[in-house]
Amino acid sequence: MTHPLSLAFLTIFDADPVSAVRIAAATGYQMVGLRILPAAPGTESDYPLLDDDRVLAEVRAALADTGVKVGDVEIVRLKPQNDWDLLARFCARCEALDARHILVAGDDADTGRLTESFARFCDIARPHGLTADLEFMPWTAVPDLAAAQTIVQAAGRSNGGVLVDALHFDRSGSTLEQVAALPAQMMHYVQLCDGAVPFERDDASLIRVARGERLFPGQGGIDLVGLVRAVPPGVTISVEVPHRPLAEKLDATGRAAMAHAATMAILRAAGRA
Repeated sequence: MTHPLSLAFLTIFDADPVSAVRIAAATGYQMVGLRILPAAPGTESDYPLLDDDRVLAEVRAALADTGVKVGDVEIVRLKPQNDWDLLARFCARCEALDARHILVAGDDADTGRLTESFARFCDIARPHGLTADLEFMPWTAVPDLAAAQTIVQAAGRSNGGVLVDALHFDRSGSTLEQVAALPAQMMHYVQLCDGAVPFERDDASLIRVARGERLFPGQGGIDLVGLVRAVPPGVTISVEVPHRPLAEKLDATGRAAMAHAATMAILRAAGRA
């Protein structure tokens, strides 16, 4: 396969990590994404993989049993003040899972300070064999591809990357030409989903859709075929399709299978399958 597929955490957000590994294997993915740190501290529960050695051992056993690898691990939010000791423990845990990539969000409006923080985090992640991939999102301090690329380039770390999420790519006004021009060494993995076009542009609507109302590839209006063709061959595609209304009707395995089939159709249309 030209692009290895990874089953993103949010696609089966209701599955525990051991189940996520086994669902990924059963539905045709080569990799799985796991969450260790909460996306919204204070409103989202902590994840046991950070501190529970029993859960870590169970996940490692499931990975060995299935042959599935851990693609990306979530989520590091770089703020004006960061708990660097916690982030070092997080990276050690990621290494214990033999993970490859870390999803990084930029939540600091001071671009210079955010760039310094990103460089520092890259330095923490590198000895553990991990890339740090800065995801741009329209409502954050890193709103588009150009802003993310500027920070990653200014940080100047070899394991730093830009994470292109299809939904944020479309909503941010970033272009296929920008994706194609992104240096290959900066693109470690991408996230694929679809979304309605046209769309509501206020931050609350963008966040609501991103976290729980995405569409399977091919069901919306985003030029996913063009996006896949702009991505270098071999780059992992993380299939991230959180759809909470569907989750009330269809179990995690069923949603993972639907997401896999929809993604394969896009890859075939792009000449990448």
